[in-house]
Amino acid sequence: MKTILFVCIENSCRSQIAEAYANLYSNSKYQVISAGSNPSGSINPTAMKLMSELGHKMAGQYSKSVDTVVQNVDYLISMGCGDSCPNVSAKDRIDWDIPDPKDMNDKEFKEVIGLIDKNVQSLIKNLT
Repeated sequence: MKTILFVCIENSCRSQIAEAYANLYSNSKYQVISAGSNPSGSINPTAMKLMSELGHKMAGQYSKSVDTVVQNVDYLISMGCGDSCPNVSAKDRIDWDIPDPKDMNDKEFKEVIGLIDKNVQSLIKNLT
């Protein structure tokens, strides 16, 4: 089974949202993981609230360090963490350059969620 790793700095918003959508759209065809270079230790409450309002639960997901997950993946998707992105061996690396929504209002945060959703759908479609 191929592995997709979504990374950002804190692993609390963007990469967690991407993990949730990838698990939804991939139908268990891929091992989907998210992690951060400097994890916050928790998922952003606004991310959880807005994803729940959209009908997507993030149950079972938690903020974790890239050091604690698989170190050799097929696809590494960076949310836009630049030089702070962890160095993980990957066959393919993609940078989506998604803005960090943690300090945004709900409307702007939902726009970022929509952008991540669209990118994940495109990724899964192109991988299958």
